[in-house]
Amino acid sequence: MRKFLPYTVMLKRGCLTLLSVLLLISFSLYSQEKWSLEKCIQYALEHNIQIKIQELSKNSAQTLYLKNKTNFLPSLNGNANQGYAIGRSIDPLTNEFAESNVNSNNFSISANWTLFSGLQNVNTLRQSYYNLQSGLMDLQKAQNDIALNVAASFLQILLSDELLTAAKNQYDLSKLQVERTKLLYLAGSVSQSNYLDMESQFASDEMQLVSAQNTYNLAYLTLTQLLELGIADSITIEKPLIATPDSIFPNINLQSTVEEALRNLPDIKSAEYKMLAAEKGLQAARGSRSPRLTLSGSYASGYSSQRKEISNFTLGEPLLTGYAIDLTGNQNPVYSYNYSYNYKTTDFQQQLKDNVSKNLSINLSIPIFNNWQANYEISSAKINSLNAKYSYDQTQKQIIKEVQQAYYDAVAAFNSFNAAKKAVKASAESFKYAEQRYNLGLANTYDYNLAKTNFIKAQSEEIKSKYDYIFKLKILDFYCGKPFKL
Repeated sequence: MRKFLPYTVMLKRGCLTLLSVLLLISFSLYSQEKWSLEKCIQYALEHNIQIKIQELSKNSAQTLYLKNKTNFLPSLNGNANQGYAIGRSIDPLTNEFAESNVNSNNFSISANWTLFSGLQNVNTLRQSYYNLQSGLMDLQKAQNDIALNVAASFLQILLSDELLTAAKNQYDLSKLQVERTKLLYLAGSVSQSNYLDMESQFASDEMQLVSAQNTYNLAYLTLTQLLELGIADSITIEKPLIATPDSIFPNINLQSTVEEALRNLPDIKSAEYKMLAAEKGLQAARGSRSPRLTLSGSYASGYSSQRKEISNFTLGEPLLTGYAIDLTGNQNPVYSYNYSYNYKTTDFQQQLKDNVSKNLSINLSIPIFNNWQANYEISSAKINSLNAKYSYDQTQKQIIKEVQQAYYDAVAAFNSFNAAKKAVKASAESFKYAEQRYNLGLANTYDYNLAKTNFIKAQSEEIKSKYDYIFKLKILDFYCGKPFKL
């Protein structure tokens, strides 16, 4: 008899199957999606850990800036106290001795406002503002560095791809030549030595193909690591159409490029903001020698179980205490009365109203001697200010050096690219002539393989010099403030 699975089990299996299919489809679409350079850079800026760390540093500076803003506001604090004294004690409200246990409450609100402190709050706020701007520039610098690294890795993939294609073409050509040489060797047209030399060249080309494939894979690995992708994730870049660079070096003014870099690069801006922040820190430290004027106020009240009030009294029997003689000479008895009083603790709300105390005071504090702490702070701030100034000068010189280096690197790359093009043209003609002579049996395998090797090397150098020249030009564009685009 056939057994049927429960409906819930069938439903769960169906959902799992559907989920597996959807995951496979999404992974397939993710893997097949083409990644452009712009997408790679954007993805890296959103997911790179170094960028996130720099964002946290910027957020910390922003939090400190907001905190220093609130230093201009008065402080307000509330206080509540519950006390219970056993035995002989002093009532905290009446300051009288109490023989019985005392239960007391104290409530207060106090405020304190710094009116003047040598402009320390003003300078500290400005210092934190400049530190915040420096943090923003550091974040932008980190983003620029990541973008340049991603672009360099992207170009490395394109370079590796062209080198791999060239290696495959040479491998296929060597394979055809080995097959042709083998037929000629079997027919007795060429010697065994020629055939073995061709086999050796084929093995060398195969090794070059494997090396090119490995370089290509490593280039992809470097890019995926910069993008913070997982181990199982794979991408395929979108190959842009890269035109062959012009044979004339672009008209780039080195001095203008240096000036543009000093105006726009976040490196120099960050150093400048840090220098300004250190100057404000020095001014804030000098403010510690200034008198401090504060305004204080408080509002307080309390309750004590020791405070009593008469609730009622009882009149006792009259007691004759003597006689009084009036104007007519008559004696009149004089009586006194004893009163018995009953007490109760004053109500809580009534005591809060009766025990209110208010205070308002202005305090002037003049620093005279504080263990040289102010001098130490000022000396430390002076050192920080000089250090920031030297760092700014060093950053400025470093940027000038980098721009100059990038310019001359671009010129050298341009010359190398032109020389490589000439070498390819010459080696291509030489290889073509050697191949014709070899096919006609007029040249040996050594001459053929030598011409082929020179041609392969020239092709590789041309490809490398082309991408190197393109990247060096993009670096100059970056210093000029232009976005990195292929």
